[in-house]
Amino acid sequence: MPDATTLNLVQPLSLSKQVAAARSGALSLQDLIAQSLDRLDEVNPLVRAMLPDPRQRERLSAEAATLMERWPSPEDRPPLFGAMVAVKDIFNVDRMPTRAGSAVPPESFSGREADVVARLKEAGALVLGKAVTTEFAYFASGATANPHDREHTPGGSSSGSAAAVAAGIAPLAVGSQTVGSVIRPASFCGAVGFKPSYDRIPTGGTLYFSPSVDTIGFFVNSVADATLAASALLLGWRNGEDAEATTPRIGIPAGPFLEQAGQEVRAALAQATELLSDAGIDVADVMTLHDIADINKRHSDLTVFEFTETHRERYAKYGAMFRPQSAEFFETGLAVSPATAKTGRASRIALRQRLHERMDRAGIDVWLAPSAVGPAPHGLGSTGDPRMNLPWTHAGMPVINLPFGDVDGLPLGLSLVGRFGHDETLLGQALRVEAALAG
Repeated sequence: MPDATTLNLVQPLSLSKQVAAARSGALSLQDLIAQSLDRLDEVNPLVRAMLPDPRQRERLSAEAATLMERWPSPEDRPPLFGAMVAVKDIFNVDRMPTRAGSAVPPESFSGREADVVARLKEAGALVLGKAVTTEFAYFASGATANPHDREHTPGGSSSGSAAAVAAGIAPLAVGSQTVGSVIRPASFCGAVGFKPSYDRIPTGGTLYFSPSVDTIGFFVNSVADATLAASALLLGWRNGEDAEATTPRIGIPAGPFLEQAGQEVRAALAQATELLSDAGIDVADVMTLHDIADINKRHSDLTVFEFTETHRERYAKYGAMFRPQSAEFFETGLAVSPATAKTGRASRIALRQRLHERMDRAGIDVWLAPSAVGPAPHGLGSTGDPRMNLPWTHAGMPVINLPFGDVDGLPLGLSLVGRFGHDETLLGQALRVEAALAG
């Protein structure tokens, strides 16, 4: 095993630079594959972000040859040509098993290739491999360690995806979010995580947790890289709208919601507010989400009900193979009524409308809030608390995590939250905020 004391485990890659080199031919796809696999062999034994793939080199070499045959001319190559992508192991990929972090037989999850994977491939990306997930994208964690400190969790459920991007295994990784499974691990691992508006990335071919809120997102290392990936993955991408975005007016969601966050990340938020103000960006406290406890309960009831519905047949056949946390969660869902779940579904739209109206009244364009209650907790048995992500996920609004500050070397992150359906504008605004936070 490599020596963790001498190896730099945090070595983020630029998606834009990797794609530019591959598209131009400055770096051949075969050389890119060799570099990627060398890095994987070097750091994966320590961070355990990626699952074993015995045919990996052979498979990638063949897929690269196919890409070159399809797009021999650099000027014709698609936007993600040559991008090496880690894919969370709840998405089906042709000729690769889906295990969903479980001992349940892979045949239970088989199906057509995930829509997001098809879109990646059509954009010229190469699937480096499957990234570790918690079981069924819930809380039963895998073995992945945080590259910033291997004694701390990388977050979850998209654990391997976040760690792979932080460790420089891949410049782009796909994850999913039902409460906070993209934004929280992005915060813990110091990555830029993007959760689009609900349903902007198609979810077919995915192992669902709660279809009414499940949203596919991804991890990169800059807002520019997030915009590049989003332009290829989001349905109905409006090209140029991000560049038209003006400097945003920012609201801090004051009140009971913000009070859930720990002192360290609230101090980081205060520091960020000063930097933004110094850069000429208006920031104001806006009281909102006074009923966050009720929102949390409605979201919890909805997701546990739909988790149980999703896994009902699987549990009947393989329940003994479910990990205790997943089995307990399934059993909890049996006590939630369809009427309660219906109330939860209606709550999503109502909260979205309410947040939009509050933004209008306050004269703000985006919200800025902590991405987690604090830095990554110690230990690998828990993936941390997702409560700071819940209202934005429930409302289906787009969110981007911007790394900002640290506590003893463990990253902190802030969430910039935009209006539903206006992902392009949010990314354009995030570019300005990212620059202001850099000082």
